[in-house]
Amino acid sequence: MSENHSLERHLSGRHVNMIALGGTIGTGLFLGAGESIQKAGPTILLIYIVTGFFVFSMMRALGELLLSDTNQTVFIGFIKKYLGERAGFIMGWTYWLGWIVIAMAELTAIGNYMRYWFPSIPIWIWGIVFLAVLYSINIIAVRAFGETEFWFAMIKIVAILAMIAAGVIMVVLHTRTESGITHLSTLWEHGLIADKGHDVLSAFQMAFFAFLGVEFVGITASETKNPESTIPKSINSIIIRILIFYIGALLAIMVIQPWTHYSSEMSPFVQVFSGIGVPAAAGIINFVVLTAAASSLNSSLFTTGRMLFALSDKKSMFSKLNHRAIPMNAITFSTILVATVVLINYLFPNDAFSIVTSIASATFIVIYATLMVAHIKYRKSADYHKGQQLFKMPGAPITNYLTILFMGTIFLILLLSKGTMITTLLAICWFAVLFFVSLRKYQ
Repeated sequence: MSENHSLERHLSGRHVNMIALGGTIGTGLFLGAGESIQKAGPTILLIYIVTGFFVFSMMRALGELLLSDTNQTVFIGFIKKYLGERAGFIMGWTYWLGWIVIAMAELTAIGNYMRYWFPSIPIWIWGIVFLAVLYSINIIAVRAFGETEFWFAMIKIVAILAMIAAGVIMVVLHTRTESGITHLSTLWEHGLIADKGHDVLSAFQMAFFAFLGVEFVGITASETKNPESTIPKSINSIIIRILIFYIGALLAIMVIQPWTHYSSEMSPFVQVFSGIGVPAAAGIINFVVLTAAASSLNSSLFTTGRMLFALSDKKSMFSKLNHRAIPMNAITFSTILVATVVLINYLFPNDAFSIVTSIASATFIVIYATLMVAHIKYRKSADYHKGQQLFKMPGAPITNYLTILFMGTIFLILLLSKGTMITTLLAICWFAVLFFVSLRKYQ
């Protein structure tokens, strides 16, 4: 076991770019877009643009912090540095647990997706197989993780670009589908908002969840070659990715087929490919969604390992690195926790994971808002005034306050919505427990 306490920088700009891109494209788009469209109609495009703006603001604040001290192992370190040990403790363990829960949900999802091709094989077997493979990749080398995530992200990109290209071609050629002739006016001919706007606020919440994980580039900072150039490029390109991959894909979906035809029970990608006569549509999209889930699981193992490594005392076994400068003990322990999903899935076979995942999502909102507060404190500190002031966040601190207000609004929507009220209250209880633990730890 290595005595070195520093993670090595083996991720190239190509890896970081794809990791950042993979963080902005997930199951929220592939699976959740149908429900978002059903709740908001074409207005969902505006909702994604607004949400994307504030997510980008959060990422610019994160980028400035990362370049102010590239030796921070994870971005939670900045919360600890500028808001105190207690805040760092609460947010650090919350972030670690949030990704553990997300990994559990994704592992279960992988089993369900594989059942499409192998219905006779139990779900838990596929979960163990995928977990073992991705665990092996994560403990081999950081570069192996980077390469795996690169190709996972590439599959997502190809699927979305194929969707956008199909939409453009069909509009130009006025292609006939089961829904009629494809026109650009298909977007608005059934109205611009669903159900007179009754569910439009909950669509904001859905859009926010679709961006969950975009901050993942902050976890890779300490293992990135030339962070001064790769991190700004990755973060600045997020806005273009939002416009192309989210707005572009949703626009294509609602042009090819009227938005009123989509069901929240099925991925709109499957419905579109089926509608335009691609016979293998279900299998193709099932593979893409499987890839998205595997990508999220892969990122979860990477993140939870680094978080546990950063949160542990230097004398702890979890703070040790192996000869490849990888926190193997921390990754192994996190993976074992994720593997307990097999037992949990047996005890709570119905909707346990959707409930727990929504708890994790509520906690991410608080983490993002706290990060913005940490950036405000950084701007007032000597580190900023005496530092190089690289990659400055535009419009700060006004953009900070607006982003915090937006995050607070999303949290309030979660708290007041029937479907997420209980899980949001549980998330509040989690923060309360950590707060009282921190009182004893940091007296």
